[in-house]
Amino acid sequence: MDGGASSDSHISPKGKEEESNRTVLAILVGPPGSGKSTFCEAVISASRRPWVRVCQDTIGNGKTGTKAQCLKGAVDALNEGKSVFIDRCNLEREQRADFLKFCGSRTDMHAIVLDLPAKVCISRCVNRTGHEGNVQGGRAAVIVNKMLQNKEAPNLNEGFSRITFCQNDSDVKEAIKMYSELGPADKLSPGEFGKKSKKESGQQSIMKFFKKSAREENSQKEKEGGSSSGNGAGNEFPTLAFPSISTADFQFDLDKASDIIVESAQDFLKRVDNVRLALVDLSDKSRIISLVREKVMKKGIDSNRFITFVGDITMLYSKGGLRCTAIANAANWRLKPGGGGVNAAIFKAAGEALDIATKERAETLNPGSSVAVPLPSTSPLYQREGVTHVIHVLGPNMNPQRPNYLQNDYTKGCKILRDAYSSLFESFASVACLERNKKPKLAELKDKTSGESKNKENREEVKSRNQNQTTTTTTTTSGESKNKENREEVKSRNWGSWALALYNTAMDPEKYKDGLLEIADDFIVLNDLYPKARKHVLVLSRLNGLDCLEDAKREHLPILKSMHSAGVKWVKKFLSEDPSPHFRLGYHLVPSMRQLHLHVISQDFDSPSLKNKKHWNSFNTAFFRDSVDVIDEIEEHGSAKLSGEKLLEMELRCHRCKSAHPNIPKLKSHIAKCRASYPPHLLQNSRLLSATNNDLNIS
Repeated sequence: MDGGASSDSHISPKGKEEESNRTVLAILVGPPGSGKSTFCEAVISASRRPWVRVCQDTIGNGKTGTKAQCLKGAVDALNEGKSVFIDRCNLEREQRADFLKFCGSRTDMHAIVLDLPAKVCISRCVNRTGHEGNVQGGRAAVIVNKMLQNKEAPNLNEGFSRITFCQNDSDVKEAIKMYSELGPADKLSPGEFGKKSKKESGQQSIMKFFKKSAREENSQKEKEGGSSSGNGAGNEFPTLAFPSISTADFQFDLDKASDIIVESAQDFLKRVDNVRLALVDLSDKSRIISLVREKVMKKGIDSNRFITFVGDITMLYSKGGLRCTAIANAANWRLKPGGGGVNAAIFKAAGEALDIATKERAETLNPGSSVAVPLPSTSPLYQREGVTHVIHVLGPNMNPQRPNYLQNDYTKGCKILRDAYSSLFESFASVACLERNKKPKLAELKDKTSGESKNKENREEVKSRNQNQTTTTTTTTSGESKNKENREEVKSRNWGSWALALYNTAMDPEKYKDGLLEIADDFIVLNDLYPKARKHVLVLSRLNGLDCLEDAKREHLPILKSMHSAGVKWVKKFLSEDPSPHFRLGYHLVPSMRQLHLHVISQDFDSPSLKNKKHWNSFNTAFFRDSVDVIDEIEEHGSAKLSGEKLLEMELRCHRCKSAHPNIPKLKSHIAKCRASYPPHLLQNSRLLSATNNDLNIS
């Protein structure tokens, strides 16, 4: 190893005064468990030079951030005259390149390579707890293994002035001492130091060590009374394990399939937060695994959210330490057990319970589609592996020996395969939302529906709330401040029993099924009890905690889209019976009842239940947010726009010609005769649905 800094021998001829402004940007290179964070903390606590640690695991307000945030953090610190440690893995040249662009006349670019043995890093990760990025336990071994397979040692020609290699703990301690003693005006000698003279040996024992570590971790959990059943709450994110669809029995081209897998996964992970995908294959020599790994790296997809995993998809946790919320089955169109490959293995591992549960959900499956089947807790796959759902998915067939052969039509085949992955991932997103809220839902259901004593408490709660309300709650003030108050009220209010009717129905639909039009996993459909038009139904989310539009975020997009599709389906049904009405689908800005519900309402507004200005304006001002706009806004911004003016107190105006009217009877009389065209904005983006909409295909 090179010696420490010297204020005499390493200072530029320009003099100490100018050199006192020099900064160092030191990129730490090493897998999880190599000691990067410990290195930074040791130097920062002892150094006379001002250092800033930029760590991707914590840069997002204490949570995992992005590379872009790290770049900005480094720039800001260097501009303030501070030196910077980049605490990321930085194992690949491409990952380091953007940081090296900061190299300037007053910034020295260093690399500190913590090249410790793989088994040391894996052991540290498996056994540690409370890690900032949650890279710990059995899953950490998978991450370390994958990263080391793609490791590229840094080179001076990348733009570094100095590279320090640390092969063991002694080297690390010496490097810490050297950087700790580096004063504000000191400069380390350029060059490479501590690099191995011989060619680096391969990491052939990594997977063997990883499996041993995972087994040890599982054994330790058993000793501590842990269980492998449940929904994998120990994982950071709900996880879907899936095989490569259509590339085995159906012989789909591997290169084309890998493109579709990576592109579909990237699109899904951009839209849906807090989930993880794992492509699984039995062999580490799998060509599809290799292709996907390569393409994932090139696209820069977060390796914590999309991983490749070698193992049996029915024993990922018990044999490999990877706990999954759901696993995908490359099914046959009959959704039957038997045959070979993944389908036979999953049905066998899940037991008869999966066959029975599948028959309750669907009889057949079309290519390009999927169906999520909840596993009963009695299933061996649930009990042993913690898998709560199996998602059957069917892709295109390129095997001439199988029915429905596509005759090498890859234009059609690629479309079907994209549809298959899209359907699979959307089904998983719905499962993830449901599972994430399962325990709170059960606890709250028990608390909310425990008989007459609880109903009495609800009635007293309503009475108390009404007594405490001030007269100002019956009026609204102008501008965004009042809307903010409204949203806060929705968020914090104690819902009375009168406002819990929809919630109770959504949480326990079987109890009210005689009055329901449709029951699905994500939603239910029922007639509005006080309809404001001839046709007025509600599509209710079944997700606990999704009380109103304020709560809807990107992770809820699959449910919002399912609700919208259900609403469109019912519009089609109504129009097939009577093609004359027009319909809108939307949400109220501030609901009067708990549980997010989508209104599907005809635009005749011919109903005795429409009695006052509030009723009218809640459907004919910006208080009513069209479903298509809500979905677009959440996809783009992460939430829906909820600002507005005194919307419910606005004057009564016809929703077609915009003429003003003094009261509801006169307005109703007018709209019964008004034949003006609808406002232009309603005729765009499918906000207004009618029998003439091409996308409805009303027969």
